[in-house]
Amino acid sequence: MRLTFKIRSLSGALVSLFIAFCLTACAIGGDGTVSSKPSAVAVASAHPLATQAGLDVLAQGGNAFDAAIAVAASLGVVEPYSAGMGGGGFWLLYSAKDDQYHFVDAREMAPSAADKDYYLNKDGTVNRDRATNGPSAAGIPGQAAAFAHLAGQYGQLPLAKSLAPAIKQARQGFAIDDHYRKLLSYRLEAVRRYPSSASIFLNSGQIPDVGYKLVQRDLATTLEALARAGHDGFYQGPVAQRLVTAVQRDGGDWTMEDLANYKVVEREPIRMAFGNAELISAPPPSSGGIAIAQMLQMLDLYHWQSMSEADQTHLLIEVMRRAYRDRAEFLGDPDFVDVPTAMLLDPARAHAYADSIDMTKATPSLSLKGPKNIEEGFHTTHLSVLDKDGNRVSATLSINLPFGSAYTAAGTGVVLNNEMDDFSAKPGAANAYGLVGNAANAIAPGKRPLSSMSPSMMVSDDQVAILGTPGGSRIISMVLLGLLEHQQNKPVEDWVRRKRIHHQYLPDVVEYEPGALSQALQQELKARGHTLKNVGRAYGNMQAILWDRTTNKVTAAADSRGIGSARVVSVAK
Repeated sequence: MRLTFKIRSLSGALVSLFIAFCLTACAIGGDGTVSSKPSAVAVASAHPLATQAGLDVLAQGGNAFDAAIAVAASLGVVEPYSAGMGGGGFWLLYSAKDDQYHFVDAREMAPSAADKDYYLNKDGTVNRDRATNGPSAAGIPGQAAAFAHLAGQYGQLPLAKSLAPAIKQARQGFAIDDHYRKLLSYRLEAVRRYPSSASIFLNSGQIPDVGYKLVQRDLATTLEALARAGHDGFYQGPVAQRLVTAVQRDGGDWTMEDLANYKVVEREPIRMAFGNAELISAPPPSSGGIAIAQMLQMLDLYHWQSMSEADQTHLLIEVMRRAYRDRAEFLGDPDFVDVPTAMLLDPARAHAYADSIDMTKATPSLSLKGPKNIEEGFHTTHLSVLDKDGNRVSATLSINLPFGSAYTAAGTGVVLNNEMDDFSAKPGAANAYGLVGNAANAIAPGKRPLSSMSPSMMVSDDQVAILGTPGGSRIISMVLLGLLEHQQNKPVEDWVRRKRIHHQYLPDVVEYEPGALSQALQQELKARGHTLKNVGRAYGNMQAILWDRTTNKVTAAADSRGIGSARVVSVAK
């Protein structure tokens, strides 16, 4: 027997798809009767040195876009395990000058030598080592191109000024902390395999002690080349030649043409109304924006805020299950596959999915008949920035696994990503569940792999929320939970510290952080047929900013699960 619940009629649904090029008048968040400029600037990032770099650039007259470059470049120095010049990312921007949202896709691209069988052994099995370790695992990085693009199209300062803090940190060094040691231990054997990495990140072949000064002179020189020549300083000339020479010598297939052909792509953000607010999030090749929008659509058809804890948790699991099912089947690089965005965000689909949820028992994932989701590297990073004019940035950056491929291109200081592992290495083959892998995310030359990175904003007439997090395939569910905290008028600190649950369709398991589910709630969920798994550790590292335009107060928070820093600095009147 189903529990009864109220679903709003389709004609009265508050959820509708916003096309990003619609008239400004149809969007929420432009200047109104509330404050059009914040009383303070804010930077939230995963490392205190990176947050300070962003504030320094703002103090020098830079805007949010200049500051975001500074933060990201610094993170590439002080968090070499999370992001950097050898990786890429997604940048969600709001420009106050033209009252427009922009999305910059700086995701890595497959080299021209890669194809759908790139990681298959002669017997048809996947060569996991080649797909995750060394230069063969690396896509063409987009980070440097993103810096040049943001500085040229949106910034107020020369790129060199925004990169200056990172260059100084790389050349002079910084003291490592226990977080560095922990993540290096996770990839220690892989880092030891490559002398160019071991000589930088280890101390005589061992994990350095806390306080050890990590100096990256070659990386400083590479950043200086980018500062002088912009995009071409990385993708052409001596830096590019050093990258290609090292990669080809050590088993990879990059060419000078691969680097020269790399460009960022500006795409239309996902935009959707939710209650009295608007979600703005990442479009494909991110799977995040569509999945988050789908989950919000389904939730909006229920009185989710007034539900019991057990009902609300059950409902969250079920909407996650359905959104992740669609993620597995339909999403990929829109330059290569036809992503049915309108169909996925059609209110009729949300109604059908909502109507299929039985509030008394779990839906077996296999009954939804979709392919298995790919696994993603979990150690990414995120930054959020708000400036005095209301410009804002939400950016999620990655090299995939901690220390990426564990390979540093000699003479460059650039740790290469292993984002090629985010492709479906063997689409068309049945997995352990008897389901077929996602051909939409198959490897192809010049293609960008699907990603869960979900830099997001939620904007209403009176509030602006900026947030995102690392965490692999769990990013999407974490951002959803953060947005729901915001929608319940919780302070920004609650968004980032909320205990997390996750369901990604397959495996058919509810994962949860220690302390996220009480014993009573666990028993109730099990009684409804859910399989639960305590992951045994905290996960995620959300960075968030809230601008309340009715009070003109700005608050920010860094996730206590990490070592990050969120700073708010008042604007002089």
